[in-house]
Amino acid sequence: MINADKRERWKSDIQLSVDQYNNWFSQAAPKAYRETRLRTIRSVEETFKQTRDLTEITPVALKANPRLLRVLRMCTAPPIARDRLVGLSYVCSKNLIEKMEKFGKIPPRMRPEDLTLSLAKVCGVISELLDQDLFPWIHGGGTIDRRQRDIAVTVVAERLCEAETDSIVRNAQESRQLGLIEDWLLARGYTKVKHPSSLPITAMDPGTFATRQNVPAKASDGNHKVNIPVDVAIQPHHPRPNCLPVLIEAKSAGDFTNVNKRRKEEGMKVKQLRDTYGPDAQLYLFLCGYFNEGYLSYSAAENLDWIWEHRLDDLEKAGV
Repeated sequence: MINADKRERWKSDIQLSVDQYNNWFSQAAPKAYRETRLRTIRSVEETFKQTRDLTEITPVALKANPRLLRVLRMCTAPPIARDRLVGLSYVCSKNLIEKMEKFGKIPPRMRPEDLTLSLAKVCGVISELLDQDLFPWIHGGGTIDRRQRDIAVTVVAERLCEAETDSIVRNAQESRQLGLIEDWLLARGYTKVKHPSSLPITAMDPGTFATRQNVPAKASDGNHKVNIPVDVAIQPHHPRPNCLPVLIEAKSAGDFTNVNKRRKEEGMKVKQLRDTYGPDAQLYLFLCGYFNEGYLSYSAAENLDWIWEHRLDDLEKAGV
């Protein structure tokens, strides 16, 4: 074990990790938010353009660009949550709404007549609930004042960003963590690769690493195969006897409240890895932020080990 059995260091490591996260947040989170807001403003402007300033919210427009729906939900008063829109429009296929927003696609197997009817209902709900104070031209007619339009675009963009603040910060932190590991590996002669899914994970070449890699494993029932997503897979210059790469899950947390949400999932991952690759298989957690002693105790009990971001050279102890 690298850190899981070093209880005497837990308290000091927790404080160092919290300080590191807070310093990063103060310096980088506002920048990440601003960059996201600029991208979001461009997305809202495109939505206004494709719907003629919200005066033509039609199934045709949504078919042409399904991602418009995400913006349109923020144009109502109050903004409509995805599940609420499904209920208000009486659209049975929640899958339709999710596919449109998450992937920008229409479910390919949906019958054209069902699709048109569902989109018409969605458009009807949104058009009825449009924020009249924010878009007075909808019912007032006439030309749109440019300043009025710019304010409306900015407000809708802010609504979108506010709804996704946590994910904006989380994504920025994850990218930073993976960048740190990548730089550390490149400085030690490792090469970044895209490991083919057709080859066993144990076939990774020595001295290579891959990010956001799927690792095949046995399902919990033992009868099926599943792909376990890991953030980093590293095949050391001198591979271990079983040739299983060092597997890392990057994790950050901005408070102590929510750190336990995925810990059972991590325990399940490492169990599946050991059922597939043997008892020596390990999934290292790469931690930065608010991880308390309760979280660490649970992870240690599951035979999970971790590497603190503030002590990145502990990767060497993992055999890298």
